[in-house]
Amino acid sequence: MVIYTDKQASNIPRTAFKVAIALSAAILASACGSDPARDGESAAAQQKTRGAITMPIVKAADAANVCYIEPTEELRAKLTPEQFAVLVESATEPPFRNAYWDNHEQGIYVDAIDGVPLFASAEKFDSGTGWPSFWAPIDPDKIVLVEDVAYGMRRIEVRSKASGGHLGHLFDDGPNPTGLRYCINSASLRFIPRDKLAMEGYGELESLFLKK
Repeated sequence: MVIYTDKQASNIPRTAFKVAIALSAAILASACGSDPARDGESAAAQQKTRGAITMPIVKAADAANVCYIEPTEELRAKLTPEQFAVLVESATEPPFRNAYWDNHEQGIYVDAIDGVPLFASAEKFDSGTGWPSFWAPIDPDKIVLVEDVAYGMRRIEVRSKASGGHLGHLFDDGPNPTGLRYCINSASLRFIPRDKLAMEGYGELESLFLKK
């Protein structure tokens, strides 16, 4: 598999990126639960906040201190070359030629390094970009957003908070209800089908798939 560097990936056509950073420091509510504070809002009011990133964004200058991942030989041995390039070296895999971009099976996507649950199929959508795309994570506290100013661009990088692994980038052109698009590399994830959650030790996450 060919792995693009960030510079090469910047030349791949994609929807224009506009980020509106909300003034509030509140953490974005999980899409799996109801947000009582918004229940009484009108559709127009909700539309105004659609696509707004309300999670804190770490400045690029502070990124090394917040989400540094040490490229050890042990980690290199654990991961495939593609996974190491993406998770550790922040490379980007090719669109439409990765494991999960077209996966429609129910289940969860966990960090390929440490198994932390990051995304669920219930929030996955077809973005047309060729990468797995989600409109919300399972738990916003499990990821960290970092300002990415490489190659003269300003993007929002998504990293796994516990492992520090590079996951992808966040854009504000996603679907309702959040208007966000977490564009994630398949190589940074491991998919666990719904019928194997208990076997893999994630039985408590079965609740993500129950109708409310």
